[in-house]
Amino acid sequence: MAGSHVDVAVVGGGAAGIAAARRLRDAGRDVLLLEARERLGGRAFTRLDPAGGPLDLGCGWLHSGDVNPWTEIAGRAGLKVDRSPAPWSRPGMGLGFSEEDLASFQAAREAFHDQLGELLRRGDAPASDALEPGGRWNALLSAIYTYVSGGEIGRISARDLVNYGDTGFNYRVAGGYGALIAGHVGDAPVALGTAVSRVDHTGASIRLETAKGTIEAEKVVIALPSALIAEGAVAFTPDLPQKREAAAGLPLGLADKVYFMLDRPDGFEADSRAFGRRDRVATAAYHFRPSGRPLVEAYFGGDCADALEREGEPAFADFALAELSGLFGEGIRARLSPLPTHLWRADPFARGSYSFALPGRAGDRKLLAEPVDGRLFFAGEACSEEDYSTAHGAYRTGIAAAEAILAGE
Repeated sequence: MAGSHVDVAVVGGGAAGIAAARRLRDAGRDVLLLEARERLGGRAFTRLDPAGGPLDLGCGWLHSGDVNPWTEIAGRAGLKVDRSPAPWSRPGMGLGFSEEDLASFQAAREAFHDQLGELLRRGDAPASDALEPGGRWNALLSAIYTYVSGGEIGRISARDLVNYGDTGFNYRVAGGYGALIAGHVGDAPVALGTAVSRVDHTGASIRLETAKGTIEAEKVVIALPSALIAEGAVAFTPDLPQKREAAAGLPLGLADKVYFMLDRPDGFEADSRAFGRRDRVATAAYHFRPSGRPLVEAYFGGDCADALEREGEPAFADFALAELSGLFGEGIRARLSPLPTHLWRADPFARGSYSFALPGRAGDRKLLAEPVDGRLFFAGEACSEEDYSTAHGAYRTGIAAAEAILAGE
């Protein structure tokens, strides 16, 4: 590989990079996909539980599944797509909600969304400005947005939230979302364990410096998380300070998962859920028996997830067991066995889970996506103005970058 020359190099083997490389390969282009890890998928990562079932430690839901391109890709691959309603879209908000509480919460949520629209009449603002001052459900609403965005609601752009496109259909795929995405690479050439440290675009050919040597390409797709661009993990020569600045306006939020094996199903309806607490932002959401499997999925977001990562992986299980004991009694501890997880902030090739825009910075998505000199193309969920934070948003930006290259032939 060292000293090789290709038409197009794609940097980053997540959903965007895989989509770009596969499209270019299918079009007959000489392409090479460079991935720093020893696996493909990026922030889509499927492991197996002790019984051999898939655990998606990164993205797990085919959001907007009715128009999500991964749904069609799964169908072509012969994989079953589960179209049953997601836990959060089922009647009620989860265990512990009375009809009165549910009506009150729904009214608060609708008022929040209405107020987001009002905020935008005056320009952008932190999404927290749309909360009712002193509102009963502010803590829970704020907690939910740490799961949705990975960041605290006071740091999230109201305009970015409103821009997000969601059809309300959320599917799952047999075998795991991460496995589906990694497998989509097809026969596109891949170099694993090949982190790119510098992209030198001064000459007639672009030079990519890696630990395994230098590669030359005529065009390059940069399909990396916004955090890595903002931090300068890959250096550009000449420098691209405008790209770093745009990426800095789109920090990666954090969402971590911990799965527990559940010893027996009694007492928990399949695909039901609960919140650990309703009176504080630092709480987890719990999904019981996903797809009927003997599991509990605990979901952590924002500052809560950041703090637990600093304590180490066991802290997540301890936190979850404490909350679940508060909900179901101490006996629940003996029924749950935590499984290994993946910490996304600590992952040097991710530095977080998915992007949100800071107040006033929603426009940075378009800026980050713009090509440079018709030779450098950018892709990834952070480049999507309406499908950000999703694998289908990443896919679409990867396809867009590939199509731009093909159109320029």
